Amino acid sequence: MPLIVFPTSQLLWVRVVALLFTCVAFSVAAHGAYLPSSGMADWCIFCWAFSFACTLLVLLVEQFNLQARAPVSWTNFPITIACYGALLCLSASVIFPIFFLKNQPYSQTRDYRIVSTVFSCLAAVAYMGEVCMSKARPGEVAGYMATAPGLLKVCQTFVACVIFILVSDPVLYNQHEALKWCMAVYCICFILSMAVVVLCVGECTGCLPIPFSKFLSAYGLLAVIMYLTATIIWPVFQFDKRYRGGSDTNPIVVSVLTALNFLLYLADLVYTARLVFVTA
Repeated sequence: MPLIVFPTSQLLWVRVVALLFTCVAFSVAAHGAYLPSSGMADWCIFCWAFSFACTLLVLLVEQFNLQARAPVSWTNFPITIACYGALLCLSASVIFPIFFLKNQPYSQTRDYRIVSTVFSCLAAVAYMGEVCMSKARPGEVAGYMATAPGLLKVCQTFVACVIFILVSDPVLYNQHEALKWCMAVYCICFILSMAVVVLCVGECTGCLPIPFSKFLSAYGLLAVIMYLTATIIWPVFQFDKRYRGGSDTNPIVVSVLTALNFLLYLADLVYTARLVFVTA
């Protein structure tokens, strides 16, 4: 009877470990953590389940050598999933203990929640390891998503998603027109960054009416300017008593994340300029 032998590699085992850790995290949380019905609980479960499902898909495609039949670029898809998995599991590792472990009395439910937190942290480390192993080395030919600008695009979209969650419950951008401008900045830059990710993963960069490198440079400069305005405007109109005078936690976190995304877009612009002009 013929044996089916699956090829193994260091990267394969890292993915298997990440798969197991995310499976344990959401299985334990769903089984015995008795989480309340809330947005944060749903977010954590989504982080683990989404990462598990996508990693399982990557493993199945690679083990059965179906890369050529996949409707995506296999030089870009796995590392994109790994980067999103690292960010999702990292966010769940921070959010879950803050909302569901803090000030919890000792009980079996608390033990389940501790287990989910520990395996979430381990999954985040595993995904970070996969990203480090898969990213492009100097002089190496690789897909765009394996380069620093590609990974920065993933981080930009993730930070924007967290901002959307924070400004939506409660709504923080209706008090002044300037705050609505900040919301427009978050939306426009998120859509363009996600479009770049989708174009690269779907191998559709040639569909643009202009060269992809010029599009990246123009968009990067525009995003830096727009986020610079939001970085200045958001705290001014959120914390000035003439406009709002609030002291909630969400506006503070949004201010920090806005500044963080500005730095990510600035670093992206610098890397893109080096790739376009220095290489040329």
